Amino acid sequence: MKKKIIIIGSAWPLRGGGIATFNERLARAFMQEGHEVIIYSFSLQYPSFLFPGKSQYGNEPKPADLTIRSVINSINPYNWIRSGNKIKKENADLIVVRYWLPFMGPCLGTILRIIRKNRRSKIVCIADNVIPHEKRMGDMPFTRYFIKPVDAFITLSEKVLNDLKQFTQKPAIATVHPLYDNFGEPIDKADARKTLGIAADKKLILFFGFIRQYKGLDLLLRAMAVLKEKQDAPTLLIAGEFYENEQQYQLLIDELNIRDLLILRTDFIPDNEVRNYLCAADFVIQPYRHATQSGITPLSYHFEKPMLVTNVGALPSMVPHEQVGIVTEPDPLSIANGIQQLYSLGEAHFLFHLRNEKKKYNWQGLTDCIWQLVEKVK
Repeated sequence: MKKKIIIIGSAWPLRGGGIATFNERLARAFMQEGHEVIIYSFSLQYPSFLFPGKSQYGNEPKPADLTIRSVINSINPYNWIRSGNKIKKENADLIVVRYWLPFMGPCLGTILRIIRKNRRSKIVCIADNVIPHEKRMGDMPFTRYFIKPVDAFITLSEKVLNDLKQFTQKPAIATVHPLYDNFGEPIDKADARKTLGIAADKKLILFFGFIRQYKGLDLLLRAMAVLKEKQDAPTLLIAGEFYENEQQYQLLIDELNIRDLLILRTDFIPDNEVRNYLCAADFVIQPYRHATQSGITPLSYHFEKPMLVTNVGALPSMVPHEQVGIVTEPDPLSIANGIQQLYSLGEAHFLFHLRNEKKKYNWQGLTDCIWQLVEKVK
């Protein structure tokens, strides 16, 4: 039966990291099932002084197949009331709201309280994080305020599901993060490298995504110094925008004397260039200090790239050791040894398991979980 669905969260023209991409891809998954979908996004997502990157907006054209309404102002309580009333009047069967940061708790919690007054819309939250990576004052009360009007929850890892249980016993399911399959099909490694201006014969590993302290790029840089000392260092391609002080990394690179081993592409990577970076690499490295889950893992699955991940959060469960990639401890020596093990086993060793494992990372699995939860909501 056709349903009316509203997704509340980041979307075009906001970049929003993987969140905007995820919301748009989820909208298409629901549309493929025959439902009507509207995305309510932000007119202002973050005030500029809180945004760590260079720009909150991308340059891609508006998706022609999606209905996106950029109306929510995250810091204006009057706007929350207007936006809540606007969405309430839509009388949607289902509201899917993204929650990734306690800063959004007051805004989204207020909007959801107003929507509930229509006594029709079921509210399901997809929670990327409940307890944030970088803790700030107000995190706990903001999250409690957000959670109260939500009917049920999807988490993308068992870690977040366990965190959620500290706040509520409402219906909740942990499921896998679906593949980012909207960046195009894989292309030949030599073609990708030619596009990026990288030599075809290099041993090349990739660190991809926004650069933040918890993602452990500094651990990977120190691992590169270990490999250089062993005279067994590949080239490291760092592709992603700094979301914290760049200078500390530049100083560390010079201190370790590894600049000759690096290719730095530290501007925002637009969607139409993503596959070039993934396809150019031999392996994708995720040296996280701590994590819940990572959108880089399903992205690597889509492009069939073996991974190194550290033994934190849900990463090991998503990357079976010595089958899809290598799991190491989050320290430079372990990471260095893991990179050597990747090359020792070789890309071909991982391909069968990558192709088999990726089958479970589909979007219908996520939409099925959402509908299961809707059935549980009274």
